[in-house]
Amino acid sequence: MRSTRGGRVGADELLVQVAGGDHQAFEELYGLVSGPVFGLVRRVVRDPAQSEEVSQEVLLELWRSAARFDPGRGSALSWVLTLAHRRAVDRVRSARAAVDREQREARRSHNPAFDQVTEEVEAGLERQLVRRCLDRLTALQRQSVTLAYYDGYTYREVAERLSLPLGTVKTRMRDGLTRLRDCLGGAA
Repeated sequence: MRSTRGGRVGADELLVQVAGGDHQAFEELYGLVSGPVFGLVRRVVRDPAQSEEVSQEVLLELWRSAARFDPGRGSALSWVLTLAHRRAVDRVRSARAAVDREQREARRSHNPAFDQVTEEVEAGLERQLVRRCLDRLTALQRQSVTLAYYDGYTYREVAERLSLPLGTVKTRMRDGLTRLRDCLGGAA
């Protein structure tokens, strides 16, 4: 590393020299910042190969845009790491967008055969089966299940509407749902 008046040249001064086209200063700056740049990019991008690629892009951008560095706004290392973070986030967003595009295209190109008549008949048969199974419940179980699952009431609201303790409603619901499951499972 270069020395000035007995001290080492810092990253800020090296970056100013790089802005002037100093290749030696860039070499020294590269040695100072490449490790932190790769570490930050690796934490954001995660993939080692992509992290190396993004880090190289950041260091190339550093060479090209060194003149934009303003020492009055912060340190050289902060500026470089900001460049690295932005580039890494851009890469992650780009990759995510590509995956989203591919998934949308896959969904668009996948047109499963749809037979509306068959679907309607099956739905009708399922409704009939559920009605038959509901008819096999006791009147109290059917009333609780209907209020909860068809009318959208919570167990507490069902208990209030029926003027029953919450525990009683829960027991009716559990028993009714068990009987429904057995009936629907046995018929399938």
